[in-house]
Amino acid sequence: MIRYYFKLGILSIRANPALTALMVAAIAIGIGACMSIVTVRHVMSNNPVAHKNDVLFHVQLDNWNPDDPFDEPNEPPSQVTYLDASALYQADRAYRQTISFKTSRVVLPDSEDAKPFQELIRATTTDFFAMFDIPFKYGGAWDDAADRTEEHVVVLSSEMNQRLFGGVDSVGRMLTMNKEPYRVVGVLSEWLPMPKFYDLNNNPYEGAEDIFLPFSLAISGEWGNAGNNNCWKPTEDGTFAAYLASECVWIQMWVELRDTSEKSAYLQFLNDYVEEQKTLGRFPRALNNRLSTPAEWMVNREVIDDSIGVLLSLAVLFLVVCLLNTIGLLLAKVMRRTNDISLRRALGASKSALFAQYIIEAGMVGVAGGLAGIGMTWLGLRGIENVFAEYDFIAYLVAMDWAMVLGAVALAIASALGAALYPTWRACNVSPATTLRIQ
Repeated sequence: MIRYYFKLGILSIRANPALTALMVAAIAIGIGACMSIVTVRHVMSNNPVAHKNDVLFHVQLDNWNPDDPFDEPNEPPSQVTYLDASALYQADRAYRQTISFKTSRVVLPDSEDAKPFQELIRATTTDFFAMFDIPFKYGGAWDDAADRTEEHVVVLSSEMNQRLFGGVDSVGRMLTMNKEPYRVVGVLSEWLPMPKFYDLNNNPYEGAEDIFLPFSLAISGEWGNAGNNNCWKPTEDGTFAAYLASECVWIQMWVELRDTSEKSAYLQFLNDYVEEQKTLGRFPRALNNRLSTPAEWMVNREVIDDSIGVLLSLAVLFLVVCLLNTIGLLLAKVMRRTNDISLRRALGASKSALFAQYIIEAGMVGVAGGLAGIGMTWLGLRGIENVFAEYDFIAYLVAMDWAMVLGAVALAIASALGAALYPTWRACNVSPATTLRIQ
């Protein structure tokens, strides 16, 4: 019977191609506008480490000004000082732990035709790669000894390896930065965490760094911090040693804790550490240590811009307007077929049979509207990309994955079926006796 209803639906669509095209266009435009914003929000709210969300934690300690919180109402700093990062890291109380910051170096390619270029670099510790399940194409991370001995080793992204070595296995080859040689120990496979959850202090949608090297190496070399930096009181002098000993926060710290007992133990360790530091004249504020999962941390840092919510509301309202137009067009179609409906009712067709027929026909229109809506969504995303073309990261926010493609079709079908309810109800309640008597 369903096959028969599909056949009737196709005949009805063919009989009214202009009206059907208008309905498909109304649904497609509404879906395109709505799904363009939904896609951007979907990318913004993505959790790149959702599979480990319950075991990864961002560390916060409140060493801030006693008279003024870092952020209202009582938020601790989003990063930690070098004093605290090094002390906690050396204590080694977590299953895995990593500290890192963003710096920069001048890369000197081997090719005589290539010019030197400035590159942002992630100075970190070896657990960074295992904690965040970063895949390797060649080689692997440096070992613990490299962290301790300030070994001149680097891990490259796939893109940087392509740029410097033509994409071949470069493990063991040398890279020159600031006239110093570094040995390549690993090359990552494609890895694009979006948002860049491990460092949300600048732009959360900029790509991950293309070069990684030991944290201790950057500290011993007195490399500058190229990321976010906040101080609530001035350093004693302008030296790098004074900067390291200051209350300035500029280092990101993450720990991996495998269960609630490890989390409770580590939080108690943080509390004990702060209490000990209080006896040394530090941490003037009340205990306010935090361990946030990646999902909690992204919410805390307001990764999703408030304007996205406003735009999404407007897009949904626009979709509703398009559906109201679709309802009007379906009503017009039903009124044109009153005689046919009355005759079928007089010959014994039940209301449920008519309902099934028109709902299936509306579903067919919804599928067509969804497929067209995918194209409209693509055009909408390209429009957003062109408007914000000056931002390098915009290309990451306007990428449509299969979930969004299927979501567009599903939303179109649901919208079409919802719009068809009232016209279908009208069709099922046509009085055959009254209509036929008039005829």
